Amino acid sequence: MPGLFDRLQSQINDKNREGGITALDLADLPPALRKIMRLMLRQLQMTYPQLCEAVEGLPEKERLSRADLDLSLENLTQQAWLTRLGEGTKAVYKVNLRAKSGSTLASGIWSALDDKLKK
Repeated sequence: MPGLFDRLQSQINDKNREGGITALDLADLPPALRKIMRLMLRQLQMTYPQLCEAVEGLPEKERLSRADLDLSLENLTQQAWLTRLGEGTKAVYKVNLRAKSGSTLASGIWSALDDKLKK
């Protein structure tokens, strides 16, 4: 019979297999990848030319070269932070957000309040 820790480890492993990101994951990224993800999170979907334009609009100290941008996009795609549709300049990148688990708290609160009001 699996214990609590076995179930928690199983849930962690399942989440790791799902891919996608959470806001807390951004802190672990290297600076170049974090810049791209911050840009992507504002739009959720951008074409390659839009990404190039957004990077060129950054302050000079924060700009990435085209080669660094390409390498960073490839890394983010391989790590499942982004999904890519298409190739080259026609590529469209989308943020791969992790699905949130639903909360059962609200229904429990309302039913408890209803029971109290009926008494």
